[in-house]
Amino acid sequence: MKKSFKDICKKTDKNGGNRENQSTEEFHQDLSQSQPAGMVFVIQLLMKEPVKMPDKEHMITVMKKHLSEVDCFTYDKKCAGFAVTKYEAEFKEEKIPPQLMIMESVKFDDSKIEAFERRQLWNCENSEQILKDCHYQVVAMDMLAAGLSAKERAELDMDFLEAVVELYPECEAVYLLSCGKMFTADDVRNHQIPREARFIYFGVNVRFFNIQGTNDMLIDTLGMGTLFLPDIQYHFHDMEPDWIVNHAYDIASYIFENDDPIQSGDVVDGIVDGKISRDVQWKCQYENALIQPARQVLDVNMGEYAAGTRG
Repeated sequence: MKKSFKDICKKTDKNGGNRENQSTEEFHQDLSQSQPAGMVFVIQLLMKEPVKMPDKEHMITVMKKHLSEVDCFTYDKKCAGFAVTKYEAEFKEEKIPPQLMIMESVKFDDSKIEAFERRQLWNCENSEQILKDCHYQVVAMDMLAAGLSAKERAELDMDFLEAVVELYPECEAVYLLSCGKMFTADDVRNHQIPREARFIYFGVNVRFFNIQGTNDMLIDTLGMGTLFLPDIQYHFHDMEPDWIVNHAYDIASYIFENDDPIQSGDVVDGIVDGKISRDVQWKCQYENALIQPARQVLDVNMGEYAAGTRG
């Protein structure tokens, strides 16, 4: 039987986003949608008006500023491509530098971001106004980057993100397709996040649902799979959801920093009175995600607060 989910209202996540919503719209579990691990990292730069491709030499200067060693292998009014030669992505017996592509400005159809995704744009308070006002987009993406290590790809994609918002001063906001997260362009331009923490901050979304007809809640992450790392899932009741949001970001950071050390059957420190405590241990195991997209996630069994059943 499909489960139904509702948004949770009036919550604030670790990244400072306001989770207050006017809607209690119902969504249904749809595991026909999938998200392959290592997928292309896509940045949608949202604009109010169409823009021209920046000058080639200016693009090279900005890309080198953020990414150091780059080779512009293609450039015209429709597309610019850069090989980032300081990296080598491994594919079987071949090593290839990853490529970064920037496409021409085209019309943006905000209906492509459906209600389900819109309700998870917690960290961008004026997301609906941005989607209403922005009628054009520039799509930027990485290619041949799946062969990098997790830390190399995270560094590459975050440096690229910072480069493209500098290249396009007209950009109002960025939407990151792999995690369903939106930021104003100024949030990206002016952030003070440490380099090693940028991917978890920008590239990982913590989503938050009520399960219809019960007191149960579900929190999961989305975006870790870009780095071939596991997303995290909590199915629970009777605990303050904001505590679990913070716990999810902490566990995601731990997995990223330590090269995916948590295995099925391992335990992690739980929460007592809002703080992580070694006095409580929560068991982890790999499960199929309860809500789309379909993928394997690291499910955290919260003991007395756990809801549902585990495989």
